[in-house]
Amino acid sequence: MSKTPPELEFQPADLFLNRELSLLEFNRRVLAQALDETVPLLERLKFLCISSANLDEFYEIRVAGLQQMAELNPGNRGADGMTPAETLAAISTRAHALVAEQYRVFNEVLIPALEREKIRFVRRSEWTAEQDAWLRTYFQNELAPVLSPLGLDPAHPFPRILNKSLNFIVQLSGKDAFGRNTGFAVVQAPRALPRLIQIPREIAGSGPYDFVFLSSVIHAYVDELFPGMAASGCYQFRLTRNSDLLVDEEEAKDLMEALEGELSQRQWGDIVRLEVAHNCPEQMWQYLTDVAQLAPDDVFQVNGPVNLNRLLAIPDMVDRPDLKYPPFTPRVPKALSGDLFAAIRERDQLLHHPYDSFAPVVEFLRQAARDPKVLAIKQTLYRTGDQSAIVDALIEAASNGKEVTVVVELRARFDEANNIDLAEKLQEVGAHVVYGVVGYKTHAKMCLVVRREDSGSSGGLRQYAHLGTGNYHPRTARMYTDYGFFTADPAICKDVHAVFLQLTSLGKVIKLNRLLQSPFTLAKQVHAKIEREIGFARQGKPARIIAKMNALVEAEMIQALYKASQAGVKIDLIVRGMCSLRPGVKGLSENIAVRSVVGRFLEHHRAYFFANGEEPELYLSSADWMERNLFKRVEVAFPIADRKLRERILRDLHGYLDDTAQSWLLQADGSYQRAEKVEGKPIQQKLLDEA
Repeated sequence: MSKTPPELEFQPADLFLNRELSLLEFNRRVLAQALDETVPLLERLKFLCISSANLDEFYEIRVAGLQQMAELNPGNRGADGMTPAETLAAISTRAHALVAEQYRVFNEVLIPALEREKIRFVRRSEWTAEQDAWLRTYFQNELAPVLSPLGLDPAHPFPRILNKSLNFIVQLSGKDAFGRNTGFAVVQAPRALPRLIQIPREIAGSGPYDFVFLSSVIHAYVDELFPGMAASGCYQFRLTRNSDLLVDEEEAKDLMEALEGELSQRQWGDIVRLEVAHNCPEQMWQYLTDVAQLAPDDVFQVNGPVNLNRLLAIPDMVDRPDLKYPPFTPRVPKALSGDLFAAIRERDQLLHHPYDSFAPVVEFLRQAARDPKVLAIKQTLYRTGDQSAIVDALIEAASNGKEVTVVVELRARFDEANNIDLAEKLQEVGAHVVYGVVGYKTHAKMCLVVRREDSGSSGGLRQYAHLGTGNYHPRTARMYTDYGFFTADPAICKDVHAVFLQLTSLGKVIKLNRLLQSPFTLAKQVHAKIEREIGFARQGKPARIIAKMNALVEAEMIQALYKASQAGVKIDLIVRGMCSLRPGVKGLSENIAVRSVVGRFLEHHRAYFFANGEEPELYLSSADWMERNLFKRVEVAFPIADRKLRERILRDLHGYLDDTAQSWLLQADGSYQRAEKVEGKPIQQKLLDEA
């Protein structure tokens, strides 16, 4: 941890909020959307599912990492002064409260609301004779053939349980064909089985949307898997495992091969959490806890399906547009509906996703792939999804003889398999594929097109660049808020080219003229700009910082903001998720306000504004203010020099600051309170209305 500046006479716990607890607070804000009656009902169900999926990843990555740290370096203290064990204890308390609230919202709020709309989860006690007969036949024909019940005895040890899979522990009585009476058995439900079964309309009860949980069907007929024995109890459970990949990049001769080897083991990492049915007898869940080698704090007893995230299937299965967000068509700016190179030559172009369509980004690459004047394309890819139009355009370009160089980040968490696949596809058509720099994830979002222009214009070669705050992923571009920027500015394009040289070649650090780059200059330059605002404030001049990002946890950056606040700089931070800065502390951060906006779209863009006296500066970036982004990744921040574009982004930022419908305000104690509502639409809806 960096040394606290002498003017800050505070202890670490006074200066910094715990980052993991801050992330749990974000998940609580997501869950709150499930209670918001202004949100369409099926969308509220989605927010419940998202909060469940977020908690899964939190345990797979963050809790797993803390547990390892607690074993290897138990005395290590974070910036907040907490040891790993102390953090884990605090996480357990809050996570258990969060899970209890998730199931309360599901059982007491959403299920009754869905039933009022004739969407029902039919309990076993409510099945009619006709439904029971249909479900028994379904079990016998569709489920039993793929289920493998496993008795537990010395010859049949406890089976390996796949990460986050649905399983059942069954209590049996009686003797089997060999005279054994083991007492317990495990039934594993393959992932191919649907977790929700829709009852045919002709035998449904109140309406066309009656569903039964897979777990209920297995509970009802589990005896049939154990002929001659009786199942006196059947209880669902799920294990969560450490899902971080461990690859020694320094020793790996081929990063792709090393990752492929690790991916096959991801489902079998150390167990970090047990979820089990709330009515499971203590003897049985204690047995599972012992087998999994978990502490009591790692056990969650839940009243409902152990994987709420599987309820995401419901909105797709229910044809009720009135219970969903109204569809929208992203706009395509007129300037970007024709010859993109001509439009970008004329002036810089800005896209604000999802309000602006992602189609111009795909079309930019398609036009480059087919344009005989285009000689080369350079591209970074972090997350693209499968069946990517971006990758298709790059393949077409390489097939057409263009020089295509792609920097594929194989280590994008949970997208490793997709990225390995697309890398192989690109290599097959002759594209140059590299995996970035050992030890540094390539997180920058950049594309550079080199084109030989007609001699009648500027002559020679001209470069065109696209830079973004988000991924080259058409699907998430409809779900995440991000900026995309097109430019033919020679200075910026030269810098983009230089960054690509660093990623694909070898050499010293190259001085950049316009871009800020991690791990070299971004943090230093942001610090310098904060110091510049401090200078203005001390001269009695207006000083202002507005920054929007996903996470703010890097200690030295937070200390710089504290120093600026003490000097009188007015600072507004829009931080979606983790924030370790304590706002509103007397003598420390009285001039800092932090808000989080949670709504229909995931807030994802990063923007940094510095008033700079009479010459305002605004940067867009791929980087949050986290240690990993500033020092352990390749990131870029790019300036918006065009006055109209800068004013447009600044107007958006002020829209977030003025929002009271979807904003939460961070308190000094780390809790969040909803902004006091005044009349007006949420910022996301305002931007949708303008689209």
